[in-house]
Amino acid sequence: MARGTRKTAVLKLGGVGALAALLFAGGLQLASAGENNRPATTATAQTVNCPTVRDKLPAVPAAASAQVERELANLDQEIARQNERLARQAVRPEGGPAFIDNAILGPLRSKRVAVLDRIEIAFNRIGAPRPDLDALAACSLNAPGVPSAVNGGAGQNAGGQNGNAGGQNGNAGGQNGNAGGQNGNNGGQNGNAAGPARTVNCPRVALPAVPAAAAGQVQAELATLDKQIAEANARLAQLAVRPEGGPAFIDNAILGPLRSKRVAALDRIEIAFNRVGAQRPNLDALATCGLN
Repeated sequence: MARGTRKTAVLKLGGVGALAALLFAGGLQLASAGENNRPATTATAQTVNCPTVRDKLPAVPAAASAQVERELANLDQEIARQNERLARQAVRPEGGPAFIDNAILGPLRSKRVAVLDRIEIAFNRIGAPRPDLDALAACSLNAPGVPSAVNGGAGQNAGGQNGNAGGQNGNAGGQNGNAGGQNGNNGGQNGNAAGPARTVNCPRVALPAVPAAAAGQVQAELATLDKQIAEANARLAQLAVRPEGGPAFIDNAILGPLRSKRVAALDRIEIAFNRVGAQRPNLDALATCGLN
């Protein structure tokens, strides 16, 4: 190979598609399309593999749907958070062989147990049969390059395993995964949720070929974008249960801060290209999100 020739890992952006959402990874060889139509992950970073919940629920009573939606959003938010950690772990490894089990999968299981219990209680509280979701708490790891499946928002047919998914930015199949639809949010298999909660609709992040030297940083930032979307969706789900503020509340308290966070993450992606001598992409137009 001629001196100066730079190896690149091409991120082939794939459609986020209906919550097919499978989430993030990081490394050099990207595979699996993410929400931003990029393969969503690289060969070094793995993603968490958690059972989907929306499609395992019986029909959700209208009186319980808002609480159930909020908890499904919490599950997706935790998946996005742990995928972000795995992406950063691929760039800067820490701990011994048991680190991922002890620091990521173990705590994730404990958090899922609590969330799944709250979903069961939401059914029980209104006199509906309490579903048994205990078997859905434990997660493992996907092979490198395979996105995480998520549950997504209500009302959008999931194209992915679940939804939100998938990491819009590929990471997951979709979310920045939201994943499911362009941003994916999935509609539950049973259309379980009445659909009071809305989800954010952020532009997919289409990138040129990513230099190998920048791939780890780029993957970590794409995971950050997906995490931001999951957090905003969780906030919207919460808002559906307990409304607050006036007509401009969502713009001022959710979409505005989300834009500011995306500006920073997109800028770091541009800098990652520039730092290794590659042409700096202009991602400014991808910062602003709307609502599905």
